[in-house]
Amino acid sequence: MRAPTLLILAAGMGSRYGGDKQIDGFGPNQETILEYSVYDAIRSGFGKVVFIVRAEILEEAKAIFIPKFGEKIAVDFVIQSLDSMVPEAYLDPARKKPYGTAHALLCAREVIKEPFAVINADDFYGEEAFRMLARFLGSAVGPQLHCMVGYAIKNVLSPYGTVSRGVCESTSEGFLTGMIERTAIARNEEGIFHDDGKEKIQIPPDNPVSMNCWGFHPAVFAQTEKLWSSFLAENQGNLKSEFYIPKVVNSLIEEGIAQIKILEGGKIWFGVTYSEDRDYVVAALKKLHAEGVYPEKLW
Repeated sequence: MRAPTLLILAAGMGSRYGGDKQIDGFGPNQETILEYSVYDAIRSGFGKVVFIVRAEILEEAKAIFIPKFGEKIAVDFVIQSLDSMVPEAYLDPARKKPYGTAHALLCAREVIKEPFAVINADDFYGEEAFRMLARFLGSAVGPQLHCMVGYAIKNVLSPYGTVSRGVCESTSEGFLTGMIERTAIARNEEGIFHDDGKEKIQIPPDNPVSMNCWGFHPAVFAQTEKLWSSFLAENQGNLKSEFYIPKVVNSLIEEGIAQIKILEGGKIWFGVTYSEDRDYVVAALKKLHAEGVYPEKLW
């Protein structure tokens, strides 16, 4: 079987952070967060990395990343734009908001023919997550069996504001049965709660959540495309609608098309949701270098 591919979603606007955090430096040598994911993917056996980017940052992304690791792993870039994969009948010049993560996934269909992982550019997932993904994608994955790396919700919060997370439900055997996107999640002295002003729900601290760390067989593209056509028809004129990977995953489960195995590789995570998160991420990466988890220089 061919080595798996890593698909990095780097086309987000970064509105809450206040800039292009996908290409901002956080490591001791100004490494971006996604460089650690690529480094971990290479040493876990991935053979290619594909970046989903906006046209505005394409050339800058190429200039940053190709010289660093272009000789160590195959690299490709795909543009996600408001007209990507959108039939002319559904194009709306008034739309400004990107179509979301499942749309980004679909944009990569022509350049990925092998099992692949999907991650966010601005999240640090840890080496174990990539080792678990590489192992699963190299052996167990199939048209009816995909995976995700699960993270305990207590480990994926921000002290500087609320976050949105895909809260998971699963079987005793570790298969995902459903996922609900919860917004406005935060920790207080009483526990961890989703409280959006309409409902308040307490979430157990060890409950697994999705951090958009997935492993798929390429069969998922055809299934996603069918849902994409339905999504466009149902949301025509809705300028804020988004097509998310959890919607695809839930559909696969509900229709009995495929199972999703929850992998236990989610031991460490940090990310930059708010600009205040930056100092913590910089310190955490510095510590990992000092402990020898990463070399003095990645490249």
